[in-house]
Amino acid sequence: MDERILFHLKEVDEIWHAGDIGDLSVTDALKAVAPLRAVYGNIDGAKIRAEFPLHDKFMAEGLRVWMTHIGGRPGKYDHRIREAIFAARPDIFVCGHSHICMVKADKSIGGIYMNPGAAGRHGFHHIRTLLRFNVDGRMVQDLEVIELGKRAK
Repeated sequence: MDERILFHLKEVDEIWHAGDIGDLSVTDALKAVAPLRAVYGNIDGAKIRAEFPLHDKFMAEGLRVWMTHIGGRPGKYDHRIREAIFAARPDIFVCGHSHICMVKADKSIGGIYMNPGAAGRHGFHHIRTLLRFNVDGRMVQDLEVIELGKRAK
């Protein structure tokens, strides 16, 4: 666990992890900072899949949130969730997998698409990123893209 990640999360109310956890020591470290919501990703083994779901649908303040690992992106949602996302119309849709940081209003679902990129040291991304924001009532505010530096050690 990169201590910079923990530093940037130390004052949050909740942490959301969009999958590809890798090892339960990662979620243990995150849980020590704040309550954690997480989904498993395609690299995660049986232990992680036993602890975390494929999808997590929940309320944050007054907003409907759907978090999953493989979700695609606006205009190209993954075929496994495409029909369901248009039916559910989450206010915030969070996914990972692509390692590409992107936040975008998506009129097709009536909400915000968020992919934090990747904060880990493994993968094909060049810059490690995470998102930090506030949910206040029915609004997402104070969104920050935090860059943690290059992926290479």
